[in-house]
Amino acid sequence: MTDQPLPEQSLPELMTVKETSEYLRIPLPTVYYLVQRGQLPAVQIGGRWRIKRSLLDRDVLHKEEQAGQPTVMVVDDDPALQALFKQFLKKAGFGRLVVGTGTEAINLAKKQKFDLVFLDLKLPDVPGDEVYSQLKALHPDLPIVIITGYPDSKVLSRILSHGPVTVIQKPLEYDQLNQAVKQLGHKGSAEGV
Repeated sequence: MTDQPLPEQSLPELMTVKETSEYLRIPLPTVYYLVQRGQLPAVQIGGRWRIKRSLLDRDVLHKEEQAGQPTVMVVDDDPALQALFKQFLKKAGFGRLVVGTGTEAINLAKKQKFDLVFLDLKLPDVPGDEVYSQLKALHPDLPIVIITGYPDSKVLSRILSHGPVTVIQKPLEYDQLNQAVKQLGHKGSAEGV
């Protein structure tokens, strides 16, 4: 078996975790993690997880465009911040994907267009400025909001050399997220909740 992604027509409707990993081009442990947290449309059959491809396409990859619902990717490896973002973005009515590594973010950006990205600068695998550059290379008009606990870092300086960028300092608060989202032309979570 090669490491090539599986062609869509050869994939079953109920995919194994391994097939899902290849289909999404994300590491196997990440698929297990997302399944266990209920972030992928999965069912257990005979003690093994199966992921429904049609729901994955619709809900996760957004192949069928959702009317007016902006999609947001959050790139941060802090579980507490991930939970805050999920809660905030759900209330704001955003489709959302939360990932913990730069590699996952870049792979998802190759498969899907996002309306907004929240990017932490300190990631476990790839420096934040490298992720920023790769995301901008894939989607030059993509709004990226930087989240950092280190506003004086060299990584942030390298990003700022590309031009103006919205930066939110940690610890994050709902008001800061609302403000950033509104600045970029989306309604925040305080409205319509």
